[in-house]
Amino acid sequence: MTAEEYYKQGNEYRQQGNFSDAINCYLEAIALDPESPAVEAKRMLDDILNYYCKDMYNP
Repeated sequence: MTAEEYYKQGNEYRQQGNFSDAINCYLEAIALDPESPAVEAKRMLDDILNYYCKDMYNP
């Protein structure tokens, strides 16, 4: 798959609430194209997950 296809697949997973698979797709897209929009999408998901999981990481 191309970086764009991984990015689109990641977006589909994100809309379904499957964040783990979305991040994996974004990582694949970034590996293929470091300038991919997946960079920003992954950063956004990381921020959201860190916010909602902050009590687990910073008790």
